[in-house]
Amino acid sequence: GRVVFVPETVVGDRLHARLLRVKPNIGYGKLHELLEASPQRIRPRCIVADKCGGCQWQHLDYGAQQIAKFNQIVQALERIGGFQNPPVSPLLPLASAEPDADLHYRNKSTYPLGRSVIGLVQAGYYRKGSHQLVNLNQCPIQDTRLDPLLAEIKQDIQEQKWSIYNEEKHRGKLRHLSLRIGRRTGEILLTLVTANTGLPNLTEQSEAWMQRYPNLVGVLINYNRDRTNTIFGPETDVVAGRWYLREIFADLEFQIQPTTFFQVNTEQAEALMYAVLEELQLTGNEVVVDAYCGVGTLTLPLAQRVQRAIALEVQPEAVEQAQQNAALNDITNVTFHTGTVETLLPELTERPDIVLLDPPRKGCDRSVLETLRTQQPERIVYMSCNPSTLGRDLKILCEDGLYQLTRVQPADFFPQTTHVECAAFLQRR
Repeated sequence: GRVVFVPETVVGDRLHARLLRVKPNIGYGKLHELLEASPQRIRPRCIVADKCGGCQWQHLDYGAQQIAKFNQIVQALERIGGFQNPPVSPLLPLASAEPDADLHYRNKSTYPLGRSVIGLVQAGYYRKGSHQLVNLNQCPIQDTRLDPLLAEIKQDIQEQKWSIYNEEKHRGKLRHLSLRIGRRTGEILLTLVTANTGLPNLTEQSEAWMQRYPNLVGVLINYNRDRTNTIFGPETDVVAGRWYLREIFADLEFQIQPTTFFQVNTEQAEALMYAVLEELQLTGNEVVVDAYCGVGTLTLPLAQRVQRAIALEVQPEAVEQAQQNAALNDITNVTFHTGTVETLLPELTERPDIVLLDPPRKGCDRSVLETLRTQQPERIVYMSCNPSTLGRDLKILCEDGLYQLTRVQPADFFPQTTHVECAAFLQRR
């Protein structure tokens, strides 16, 4: 009579599970013995998939992953949103034609650094449910062009004898190694995150990296001095090369810094953006508000197709980058505003035709939703990476029949993981 959650299992498995915790209606367990494997279970294509916490579904056939993500969205909209038979479309096909398109897609990887028991520098992801490092020399879901750097830079750090940060004692220097690549340009940024200044021979080593890797356009150092799980600190310096890489997205050129938020799956993000444009059927006369605009990834392609765009963003650095990207592409019909959406949205002097929402995982603040219910734009597009908060927020927007949920378009930005992105379309009744 209980639902029992058992990680690392697949629909159709027969197994022995060991119960760890039992509540009145649900239980939590762990896989003790696999008696009979599901037809959907596959051999992971990563040699550390059973240890590393980076991926959760390496053991699940990709077709089954898509079905599970589709059901995850439907169930969240039904149970949390209260929608009956929500209009969820099938997941967008993978945009890349490569045979392993469900791998090698990440354009950014940030690795915690550590030392082995014999003192060797390690970089990787944490074991599931722990802060024990799983050392990696390559990662099958990151762009393959980053793999050589991962193994070789660890060795260089070892030879330079730079100290590695100890999070328990809050001592040492190097905390993370971050690699980022422009999927269309091939340009790479290498960023070291450190708790303290003063890495001997950093300039010389950075110049050596620039010569060794032809696609490396910048080596940067970011300072994070706080005792925190946040990766990047507020200050970044250029050691060699330049502070940004160039990327092509929706036929526009973007300059992306190490700490800039940019979707990790370039091709799928672009595919979803084109699906949004197709659904909106823009005439060129619309006024569009892009809340949570970031560096203008969605704002600028929209601006090319409407009369005017208004972009809201809380991070001043992101607004500055968005303005630079607009100028780079000769887009002049966007007005950028710095501040919280909660503050800026009610201050708009005209009612927009379309509002695009792309909030963080926690979703929109209730006041944002109430402002939208007051302003009543003709259409709302809600981009979400969290079906639970999406369901919660859509329920509020659609209360009393004010808006109708016309379509939800999922896209798999994160193959081999449990995460899924989608765009929900609302029409004012």
